[in-house]
Amino acid sequence: MAQLKPFPEQDAALPVEFGSLLQFSDNPIDCMKRLQTRFGDLAVLQEGEQKLTFVFSPELNRQVLSNGELFQSQFFAVRGNRKSSQRRVTSGLLSQNGEEHRNSRRALKDVFALKALPAYHDIICNLSEQLVVSWKNRDEIDLNAEMVQFMLRMTSALLFGVDDAEFAEQLGQRIDTWTQHNHQVGMGAMVSDPRFAGAYQNLLLEAEQLEKSIRELFARHRRRSNDGRNILSLLLNTSGKQSPLSDDALIGHATLLFAAAHLTTAHTFSWTVFLLAQHPQVMRALKQELEHNVAGLRPEFAETDRLPLLDAVIRESMRILPASAYSQRITSDFTTLENVRLPPGSPVIFSQFITHHRNDLYRDADQFQPERWSQISPSPYTYLPFGAGPRMCIGAPLAMSEIRTALIIMLKHFSFGVQPGTMINGDVISTMLGPASPIRTRLLPAEEIADTVPVSGNIHSLVKLPSEANSSGSVSGRAAA
Repeated sequence: MAQLKPFPEQDAALPVEFGSLLQFSDNPIDCMKRLQTRFGDLAVLQEGEQKLTFVFSPELNRQVLSNGELFQSQFFAVRGNRKSSQRRVTSGLLSQNGEEHRNSRRALKDVFALKALPAYHDIICNLSEQLVVSWKNRDEIDLNAEMVQFMLRMTSALLFGVDDAEFAEQLGQRIDTWTQHNHQVGMGAMVSDPRFAGAYQNLLLEAEQLEKSIRELFARHRRRSNDGRNILSLLLNTSGKQSPLSDDALIGHATLLFAAAHLTTAHTFSWTVFLLAQHPQVMRALKQELEHNVAGLRPEFAETDRLPLLDAVIRESMRILPASAYSQRITSDFTTLENVRLPPGSPVIFSQFITHHRNDLYRDADQFQPERWSQISPSPYTYLPFGAGPRMCIGAPLAMSEIRTALIIMLKHFSFGVQPGTMINGDVISTMLGPASPIRTRLLPAEEIADTVPVSGNIHSLVKLPSEANSSGSVSGRAAA
């Protein structure tokens, strides 16, 4: 890298808002909405000498996400010292840069490639069928709680091959809690908030316990005969071949792959079923597509790839309520975005939610309209639920296969309706936009289509529903009513 040279004095008349940086961590979506409305494609939030830079347009997304050398990933701001458990469990694909990232991605690519997906199909079907069996003789469920537990089992099975439900639940909850605390402590470090300083030591202790659980997981795999139909077994087999991965490297990969996969996919399921339940005309058309194109209650793998409306429903759900609301990069050198000059170490935040809700990119952007996907083909930097560029989510094909297959099985057995008056709140935690309150959902016969019903909560600030009878609230990064 060339010798660093500081910029001359910053130009005047910049898109800068002065105020507490905590307004972003406390309420990410409202904060970004306000900045985008006031400044447009590029905005800076500044408190003293600290700055957060936000990009909201496809072109600026491209500049940031296509240049991994200059705009580097720092998925976890708190890495710990080099010999700590915290350093090892954060040293996976999401936290790597440069040649290290490229080498790891090459080592992992085969287990997530399109050609690998048929091998996972039976696992996805089996767990989806277990889910719908558990719903028999039940009239109502908390949809989000069900999807979080379902994806805990699914992610544990696909990534780790865990057949011990209790161990899987404990491990998954430990990873989720540790991930959330990482982002809370990291945000506190970013904005120099003393409220978060005391949590650092607790985070290090959590990382030690998590590392012990991951090493126990490896030991369980090595003690038993394994059929290799899970990602960890494939990686453990790979580690002895041409691209060796040490146990220390596998600890980071296993932890971060689970952290990236579990709640994001669970939230996508919850939002998609909720949106279908509130849009009966879409539910009806989708049921017809499944009836005509999927012969049985259990889809064949080839059948899951020939359902254009189902794909449109999933894409539209991930557009309007993306499970990843925003992410960030850190500059490695002096650079400029439009007229904003950034020194090394500057956080740059891009937002799937804000980009996806721009009316100049998507007509009626706040409305759920799956039919739009028969007429549009947005660029990778206009539609980016899985990110874009060289760091695009390596597990995106597997996640889509999970979502398609499980939704088919759910919708073949049931239809869904939201209980009238249910409070639906969305909350951003650890960059992820998920339901922050129970989604009280009626389980109906598969052939029955529920009507749209009025709901309350801050969901109305996220999406324009057919019934807006009781809109209230705004999205908070912490609180849920």
